[in-house]
This record gives sequence, C-alpha cells and structure tokens, in this order.
Amino acid sequence: MSLNQLIDSRDVRFTLFEMLELEKLNRFEAFKDFDRSVYEDTLELAEKIAIQQFYPTNAEGDKTGLKFDPKTGEVKVPESFKKGFNAYIESGFHSLALPQQMGGMGLPSSISMACAEYFNAGNTALTMYCGSITGALAIIAPFANKELYDMVVPKLLEGKWGGTMCLTEPGAGSDVGALKTKAVKQADGTYLITGSKIFISNGEHDMNENIIHPVLARIEGDPEGTKGISIFVVPKVLINKDGSLGARNDMICSGIEHKMGLKGNATSSLNFGDNGKCIGYLLGKERQGMQIMFHLMNAARIHTGVQALGCSSAAYLHAVTYARNRVQSALITNPKGGPVAIINHPDVKRMLLYMKSNVEGMSMLCLFLAYHEDIMHASKDPEEVKKATGIVEILTPIVKAGISDASWLVTAEAMQVYGGYGFCQEYPVEQYARDTKVFSIYEGTNAIQSLDLVMRKILMNPEMYNYSQLREWMNGTIAKAKGVVDDKYVNPVVEGLAKLDEMIEMMKKQLGEMKILLLLNNATPFQQAMYPLILAWLHLWSLTITTPKAKALLGDAKGPDRAKIIAENTEAAYYSGRVLSSQFYIGAEFPKFYGRLACIMNNEGAALKVESDNFTGALKE
Repeated sequence: MSLNQLIDSRDVRFTLFEMLELEKLNRFEAFKDFDRSVYEDTLELAEKIAIQQFYPTNAEGDKTGLKFDPKTGEVKVPESFKKGFNAYIESGFHSLALPQQMGGMGLPSSISMACAEYFNAGNTALTMYCGSITGALAIIAPFANKELYDMVVPKLLEGKWGGTMCLTEPGAGSDVGALKTKAVKQADGTYLITGSKIFISNGEHDMNENIIHPVLARIEGDPEGTKGISIFVVPKVLINKDGSLGARNDMICSGIEHKMGLKGNATSSLNFGDNGKCIGYLLGKERQGMQIMFHLMNAARIHTGVQALGCSSAAYLHAVTYARNRVQSALITNPKGGPVAIINHPDVKRMLLYMKSNVEGMSMLCLFLAYHEDIMHASKDPEEVKKATGIVEILTPIVKAGISDASWLVTAEAMQVYGGYGFCQEYPVEQYARDTKVFSIYEGTNAIQSLDLVMRKILMNPEMYNYSQLREWMNGTIAKAKGVVDDKYVNPVVEGLAKLDEMIEMMKKQLGEMKILLLLNNATPFQQAMYPLILAWLHLWSLTITTPKAKALLGDAKGPDRAKIIAENTEAAYYSGRVLSSQFYIGAEFPKFYGRLACIMNNEGAALKVESDNFTGALKE
C-alpha cells in the first residue's frame, strides 16, 4: 500500500475492512480459505500493475489512438498496452472472482471490484480489453453446452482469447428488440449469422489471437421484439475440432469510431455474414437471448460505475497534488505574506472536499454492492440470498447512473483546480473528463437506468421488497449514529429518508392512477435525488467509525496543535480527513437533494406538453 496518483489505498482498506468487515465473508464455504493477508497481497499487486504498467500508457493511448486498416479490417492497439495487458492476464485478474470450479480463483467480488478501481484509474481503455475476457466467461460458461464450453472456455480462462458484447445495431440503438441480425439453422446444428452491430467495445484488436463475440440475433421465423431474440457465440477465427484455430470466420470490422475519449479502446462496427458464411453457435436455448444477455448487461452496468469511479479518483488525486504545488496569490487574511500554494485558498479547499467526498461515496457504494454480490453467490441460506439480491438489484441502476453522472462533474472540478492548465492536453485531467463522459451513455443510457430504478426496482417490485432491504440498512446506520455522530449530520439523513418515502408514495399513487407519462418524466430526477441520499447515508455510516477514531487520535487539539498532529500522524490525518469530507457531503452537498425533490413533487408537466415545433430556431433537417 503506497501513495499514488490513482486511488487512495488507505481508503480502499477502510471501506473493505472497517466498514464492510470483509473477513466475515470467510464464514461461507466459498471464501473459507482466504484471509486478510491474501486480500492485501491481491490489492497490492493490482496497485503495482496499475501504477507501473497501466498508468504510464494512459496518455499515450489517448494521443496515438488506434490504427485501423480498412482493407483487412484489422485494428492495432498502442504497442505499450500489451505489456500491461499481459501482466494483468498472467496475474489472473481476469478470473479473480470466477468460481474455482469454473477455473477461476474464487476471491470475493469485493476484492475484484477494489482491484478494478486501480486498473480503471490507471487506464480505462486498456482495462476494457482485460475485462472483456471476464465478461465473456461469465456469460458463456453457465449457458454453453459441453461441446461449446470445451471449445471456448479454456482459452478464455488462459486469457488467450478476448470477448465482446454485441447488442447495438444501426437504427435500433437502445431499442434492442428492433434488431435485424438474423440466424439460420444449419444441418450440423450451427447457425449462419447475417447482420451488423455498432459501438462494440473491444470489437477488433490485436491483443488476443481470437475474439469471441456473444451476438444477439433472431432465428429466422421467430417473433419480433425482445421475446424472439436468441444469443450466439461467434468466433472471429473459426475453431477446429482439436481446438486449434482455423480460417477467419465470415465477419469483419468495417470501421472504428472517432471518439471524444477512450481513444485507446476499439469501439467497432462489425459486419457478420457479408458472404453468407458466418458461423455461430447457439448459447443456451432458442429465444433465451435477452435473459442470458442480462447476466452480462447487469455486470457491465455495475462495472461502468467502477470505470467512472476510477476516472474520478485519478482526476481528484491529480488535482490535490497540483494544488499542493501550484503557488499563486497571498491569503486574503494575510495579504502581505506572499503567494502560497493554492491548496490553502478557501475555494480550492472547497473544490477538493467536493471531489474527495464524492469519490469516497462512490467507492463505498460500489464496494457495498459488491459485498452483497458475494453474499448472494456464496450463502446457502435462501432468506439471506433474497435480501442480498434485493440490495444488488436496487443499487445496480444507481451505481451505473448516479456515479457516471457525478463523475462528469468531479472530473470537471478537477480541471477547474488546474485553472487554464486543466483545459490543456499537456496536463492529465482533461483526459479523465473526456474518458468518463460516455459512461452515462453506454450500457443503457442513464434515462434507461432511471426508468428501471423507478418502475422495476421500486414501484413494481412486489411489496417494494428491494427498497425495504435498503431502508433496513439505512435505519440501522441511523440508530448506530445516534450518540456517536453530531445530530447536525444525523438529522439530514433521517429527514431525507422521510422525504424519499413521501415521494415514493406519491409515485405509487400516480402508478395506480396510470399516470405513466408523469412517472416517466420524473424518473431521471428521481434517480438524481436518490443517489445523493444514498451517499449521505454511506457518509453517515463512515462517521460512526471515523468520528471516535479521529477523537482518540486528536483529542481536543485545536489550531497549530491539531495541525502538528495531522502532519506527523498519517492515521490522524486520514480519519480526521474522512470526518471532514463526510461532514462536507452531508452539510454542503446533500441539501441539494431537497431542490431535486421539489422539482419532482411539483409534477411540472411542461415537458409532456411541448411539441417538436415549439423548439423554434433550429433547422428542420
């Protein structure tokens, strides 16, 4: 564990071991062989690879980008990516949390997610190539028949083959049910696939000798819409019966996108069956495509939140280091004292606390969800599994949408700390802002996540079970905080929860009255209100731990005495810093929740009444 430019390693340990008490997972058979030392070694290795081999390639990947050959359809990634990619695979991070019976290491998702924070902060574009293997394994291994499993899974486990997720098509976009890709069954049980997919991350590259594409398509004659969709495994290079690689399959990359960010990752357009010879293998059963793909889509949505967290964390830590070293202007309270480092100026402190409190909240939220994924998969108690599943279900759209929305603001604030230099490519933070923007767009836009949260995860969830489980955790934190944390920081969370309940009751009534358009209109504002409430709760939970520990280390020291202790004692600096960032979030950021709430409770219908022609001044075409 060391100081670095990417992730506060001490903070990762705080959330994992002091808040979540991760070692208690050892009560499950799946995790009984792991202890704190194994977790520490894994985190330290992830940190080392991220710092030494991922981060140094981040700017280069952004500047040099990819090389696409339109004649062959081949894509070459920045050469520097390959060393980090190989180190990741050789260390087994692509199978870290996969069950041991599948050939993985079987570590908790909580540890895997914490490692992913490091890698995404180091180089998100590179991490996407690595993570594609994990995704392919997670979707293929549980649903493949033995022949397909033996053909594909071992090479994925070795990390020799990569993967994708092929959903989006031209003209269909988020409306997956409108896809046109077709599958025709052959006498040998394989299918001929024809169609096009766009915006496919990792769609073509030279990091692996083969790429395995899970492709959504409609079998000829099957019904329209999502219910008629099946899923197929389509290898880039055909696989011989002895496991060796054969001829190139009839599929090709027709182009890569020229993007605002993530320029080192190949977002590809893929054509299947231009010559009528693209071979695919049915995964699972016919018309089971969406059901199977959702296993990967939900994991991808959660990981999108982790990607946004990684970019936010790196931007924040870079901004802190810059502010400590950039000398400009005297303090307003000591105008004759000469210029000081800008970290001493009040507004810069405010910006840094804004970023710090948000990043800490993002990390707590991600790891809290991962912890419940671990319980969901490891517990043999049906009731415990049900409760953990409820938490994972309700938090998945919030992790994806809430964190990706917030990351755009955090990275922008990091640029602001740099001033004019933050807008220049010679400095690193503007890349983090460009890289993070797409996270609110892909893997289901944040509007889709908000609709999912309001309708499926809360209002239409039987007896609102998911919300009741989250509410139980929040009530438990409030009870624990009383008498430990100043009421000034407890009461806003209590009042916020009451207001959220009031808002949900209003929306339940609207659903009963079939005011569906009004609910859809308020879905995104609802998600944007619920997210800061959840972060305020997590910060309150943090305060129940950090407040007494900071008090024990600092006592009643004030002014220069307090500053001296903080300067000389890293633990005192850490705990008092966590206290301040949590107080800042609850006291200065969370009150914005009430403004968002008022917007929803007003039930303003202007957006439902406006017509296309009301947007005057814009061209018709």
